Amino acid sequence: MRKAILLLLLLPLLNACYNTGDEREHVLKIYNWADYIGDGVLEDFQAYYKEQTGEEIRIVYQTFDINEIMLTKIERGHEDYDVVCPSEYIIERMLKRDLLLPIDTVFNNASNLMRNIAPYIREQLDKISQPGRPANRYAAGYMWGTAGILYNTAHVTREEASTWESLWGPKFKGKILMKESSRDAYGTAIIYAHTKELADGTLTVNELMNDQSPEAMELVEKTLKALKPNVAGWETDFGKEMMTKGELWINMTWSGDAVWSIEEAAEIGVNLDYVVPREGSNVWYDGWVIPKYARNPKAASYFINFMCRPDIALRNMDAIGYVSAIATPEILESQIDTTLEYTSDLSYFFGEEGRNVQVDGIRYPDISVVNRCAMIRDFGDQTREVMAMWSRVKGDNLGFGMTTILVIALFVCCGWIGYKRYRRYVRRKLHRQMRMRRHKQFQPTN
Repeated sequence: MRKAILLLLLLPLLNACYNTGDEREHVLKIYNWADYIGDGVLEDFQAYYKEQTGEEIRIVYQTFDINEIMLTKIERGHEDYDVVCPSEYIIERMLKRDLLLPIDTVFNNASNLMRNIAPYIREQLDKISQPGRPANRYAAGYMWGTAGILYNTAHVTREEASTWESLWGPKFKGKILMKESSRDAYGTAIIYAHTKELADGTLTVNELMNDQSPEAMELVEKTLKALKPNVAGWETDFGKEMMTKGELWINMTWSGDAVWSIEEAAEIGVNLDYVVPREGSNVWYDGWVIPKYARNPKAASYFINFMCRPDIALRNMDAIGYVSAIATPEILESQIDTTLEYTSDLSYFFGEEGRNVQVDGIRYPDISVVNRCAMIRDFGDQTREVMAMWSRVKGDNLGFGMTTILVIALFVCCGWIGYKRYRRYVRRKLHRQMRMRRHKQFQPTN
């Protein structure tokens, strides 16, 4: 007990020692998605930093699963992470709220490797810039990809998977998984609801996915509620395993997860494929940023620069399955697969060298696919309304049968609880009567 009290008294002192300026200069605190970096990359950065600066660096590495949790820790908790990896809409939100520091691009002995980021990625991130805070000054692209349909080719044809109708139609009811993501669900639903307008060109994917008007929100809610009876589950990560085992046939998912699933499924004889539906979808971007409360922005800038090295980008891609924002000849050469029977136009990403190349179309979508996709921006002031709508979608639609079962179960439980209480009341009454009888029995007589 004394030791525990002593430890509690010493904790503030130990924390103060850890947070002293000298100590903190040799610590780099990284906050990243789980399983989102290659093996040995952190250790190699330590050697790189010592080589570049002559200084030792210790890394404190933590992971998160939800963008908003990461943001809350920084915005409200003033956590002193030095470098974090949010998605594009959170980067936009952080720029709006002045929660980022600019990334340094001048280094002692190294060139600015952030120039290796594809112009396409820089153009996309530039769309989320805020007055006086250009996005590319505060964020460096890391990974990117699309949202689409992962499907089991034994049960679903490519033509069927090439339209969002496969989710809403009756054929695959109970065999569909959706991402537990209000943003992806919103974008998918509003695209599906405007299939005709997209086909005749009167509306664009970008206009639709970034429309949070009351009318649009009402339509999305109605469309998602119509989808729910078809959905076997809303998943954050378990969908990959269920698809690879062949238990379910369709998964609305992200391209990087699709790559992982396809490779894992092939090892056990299950054939999966992935396609971005012809109506369009969203394309997303994750990037490195330095939060406002960082205490080692110098090491953070060196780290971001290091992550833009082509060899490091390749190691990260190989480890996690997603596509790096880096676009150099080395990257393109490493992705060429002469066994493929098709070519893709990747000139938007690699320049003229990327035109008509044999590269996996899931990792690097053809320009025709990219042109029918768009980035979902930060919902801004409408975030609460969207989340409320999402809660209503997830909270109802149990179906008449399930609702009936739950009501019956509730009545049975209430009845059982009432019965138990009545029995307890009767027992207590009997006990009181018996005590009174015994008391009277032993009362002295005059």
